[in-house]
Amino acid sequence: MSSRRSRSRQASGSRITDDQIIDLVSKLQQLIPELRGRRSDRVSASKVLQETCNYIRNLHRDVDGLSDRLSQLLASTDTDSDQAAIIRGLLTE
Repeated sequence: MSSRRSRSRQASGSRITDDQIIDLVSKLQQLIPELRGRRSDRVSASKVLQETCNYIRNLHRDVDGLSDRLSQLLASTDTDSDQAAIIRGLLTE
């Protein structure tokens, strides 16, 4: 057992098993579109974690882009218009 793993177990007071790690990685794999549907025994845990990080980065970029587009739309819309009312309604849902 690596010293890092034993330190982690000692610090947290709980023990995670290899089976639990395999189960968590498998569940994570099913959440990532690029990995979904692949056989779990053919994708390494490091690949799943790497793709997860990439996916999260892409989601952040998408959110930033949508936020910028929304800001531009709101800045160019008359606050009393029907379009502004629709946007406000979508944002409060």
